[in-house]
Amino acid sequence: MLENLNEIAEGLIQDLTARNQVREEALLSSRKLIRSCANTIRAVHREEKDAAAAMLAEAREAALEMKGRLLPYPDLYFAGYTQDAMKEYVEASATYALVYDEPLPTPQELGMETVAYLQGLAEAASELRRRILDIIRHDRLQEGERCLDAMEEIYNVLVTIDFPSALTGGLRRTTDMVRGVLERTRGDFTVAMRQSALQQALREFEERLNARQPAGDAGA
Repeated sequence: MLENLNEIAEGLIQDLTARNQVREEALLSSRKLIRSCANTIRAVHREEKDAAAAMLAEAREAALEMKGRLLPYPDLYFAGYTQDAMKEYVEASATYALVYDEPLPTPQELGMETVAYLQGLAEAASELRRRILDIIRHDRLQEGERCLDAMEEIYNVLVTIDFPSALTGGLRRTTDMVRGVLERTRGDFTVAMRQSALQQALREFEERLNARQPAGDAGA
């Protein structure tokens, strides 16, 4: 009755051995991918566009390679560490596009599933806060307004994704985080705009005073 048990067990062991090997490789690949994505975002914030583009290309290659390796093992592909790495890839890609005012890459273009894409897009929206704060420091408020509008548009889309957390990977919680970041950023940007307007008004007032001052009083 159990003549084939050893043969069955051998097949199961071979399958688990192969899965374990793929899992170990995926862990290494996910770490490499996350590191490439973090470096891409760092280069974007430093305004090193060429370096960011090169690192993003490396991240894309790593993401697609890892996906191809894991597709025969759906349980490994949809494991937390794998999807976290994919989310980071979406975040880096979206951050690059948003900062450099390029078309937002679609899930199909990135080869990403819905949940990883939405999570990565939410994280990219939060990354724009850092960009806007840098813009405020460099007094480039017009660009900051564009980035703030992008944050708001992404949040307005995310808030409409009303599905159970089991389907979205806890997107509602991430969306709430984006809302908090958006509100703080809007407040900071509004203060910066008012300060800029006040400084401009003071400069104009000073120029009018100087224009009305008689020429003979200039050296007084």
